[in-house]
Amino acid sequence: MRGWRIKFVFLLVVYFAGFATAVYCLAPVPEDRAGRLYDEKSFVYSAFKSDEFAKSFNTGMHKCIDFSKNAASRAGEFIKQKLDERQLQ
Repeated sequence: MRGWRIKFVFLLVVYFAGFATAVYCLAPVPEDRAGRLYDEKSFVYSAFKSDEFAKSFNTGMHKCIDFSKNAASRAGEFIKQKLDERQLQ
């Protein structure tokens, strides 16, 4: 019985460590420190600019939501059409 508990606790530790790392990486950088930490032309600085990432992520999520709404409505219409065909038979 103790084996699954140890695995569960280990998975929780790994999960929350990953979550903490993501929060640390995506946290906004103060303006006065941004110039001193990285050169603005470097890849690391541009990759971790949280405001640009948030905007692009938001745009991507809205595209995904719009696509899923469209797909769900098309699937609903298809299912309704097939049910109507079966009721007529």
